[in-house]
Amino acid sequence: MRITKALFLMLALGASMPVDHAQAEALKVAGPWEIAGLEPAQTGYIFSRLQVAETLVTTDRQGKLAPGLAQSWSVSGDGLVWTFKLRAHAVFHDGTPVTAQAAAAILQRSLGGVGLLSQAPIVDISAGEQELRFTLSKPFSALPAFLVHFSTIILAPSSFDSTGKVTQIIGTGPYKVKSLVPPARMELEASGQWWGGQPGISEVNYLAVGQGETRALMAESGEADLVFSMLPVSVDRLKSNPKLTVQVATIPRTRLLKLNTASPFFDQVEERQAISEAIDRVGISKVILRNGNLAATQLFPPSMQGWNFQDIQPQQKNIEHARELLKKAGWVPGADGILEKDGKRFSVTMLTYASWPELPPIATALQAQLRQVGIEVKVSVGNSSEIPARHKDGTLEMGLVSRLFSIVPDPVGALLQDYGPGGGDWGSMGWDNKDMQEIVSQLASTSDPAIRAPLQKRAVEILQQELPTIPVTWSELAIASSKRISGVDVDPFEVNYRLSSVHWAK
Repeated sequence: MRITKALFLMLALGASMPVDHAQAEALKVAGPWEIAGLEPAQTGYIFSRLQVAETLVTTDRQGKLAPGLAQSWSVSGDGLVWTFKLRAHAVFHDGTPVTAQAAAAILQRSLGGVGLLSQAPIVDISAGEQELRFTLSKPFSALPAFLVHFSTIILAPSSFDSTGKVTQIIGTGPYKVKSLVPPARMELEASGQWWGGQPGISEVNYLAVGQGETRALMAESGEADLVFSMLPVSVDRLKSNPKLTVQVATIPRTRLLKLNTASPFFDQVEERQAISEAIDRVGISKVILRNGNLAATQLFPPSMQGWNFQDIQPQQKNIEHARELLKKAGWVPGADGILEKDGKRFSVTMLTYASWPELPPIATALQAQLRQVGIEVKVSVGNSSEIPARHKDGTLEMGLVSRLFSIVPDPVGALLQDYGPGGGDWGSMGWDNKDMQEIVSQLASTSDPAIRAPLQKRAVEILQQELPTIPVTWSELAIASSKRISGVDVDPFEVNYRLSSVHWAK
């Protein structure tokens, strides 16, 4: 969606006009994420990042688990019962108290749906006086980390209609929804009853702006006070602007190729390895991302300690070997240089999306690089929702996606979600590896670092060899903020943008 300056001003309803800070001037926030709906499993991350809704558990600035709506938690000696004690004075935005019964009801709903919680071995969720009890079928050490996931946001019973459909977001955060115009605009105001106190700025206007350069122009012109996800090409220019502060943080996010390994193009490991070796990751990182160190030599970036290994053979460019691998898999050049096998041309469509603005240019670079080994790629830029939709109906051939591994602070969550039987929306497709499934099951059952370390390495080795998804680059998050505001704190784990800590500069 292309948003011009004029359209932004209309949407902002005059918020950019000079206003006395003593009055209710809104903090204007722009980001790439459209509000596609109200279902927590689909768009809960928007409401959790903007502090409208909260989860039982959250993370601190180092990515460690921290109390959210649950002030503490414990597990039984046999690992089968987890107890989460709720904050005593938390209330929903409609004024009703946060009870264990209300929290249990929405978590049971999440458990019965398609969200991440359904992948945990939960037998029952029950409510006590002011505590929740999770009964498991087997030990599952990652449960608190799973409860950080945005699909488990706690909403008031009044958020649902009589059929159980979410009709409004009534959460517990420092901000409540004042107005919502999907997919682009949301206005927030201080709830006035948050357990954590009053936010520094009482009103926030959020606008979804798909074009990265448009967001940069909004930061420069003052049409937005806080802008997320800047294009690397814009960062240097913005850093030289005396009215702006630019922060760049390395984040546990990887841009990767998602392949339909059940298709005749990617069903052999040699084909997937050839594609990996045809990619010039360093070139893409230097030219498009302006940082050659972001070349993804393996799936998990170095910032994810215990999941990145220097002694693993890296993914790197080797055009000649890539051609040999494709020949071994039975592909031979046709008259126009495009590979053929059994009368079928190696011609596929790569689907990507622009909410992460660097993805389309990376897709174009990959298109040219794969052409060098005889693979024809047609790039299609659509909405991010098309990736899971076409995973589900089986029509996706290849997708370029940006996968965040800290939505669940324990990477076991991503492994369960992405590389289990049938794969996942943002992970593998048509790939079924029993060894990986057993390793993930063992990882999920223990928190003992001595037991987990060799399992983690083996999981990474399997993904490095089998390549159900192909890592391309690691990521940074660039945020531009006006010097009119202070207290901006970049969350490298993208769980909570801590808008409540932002103040007008004095």
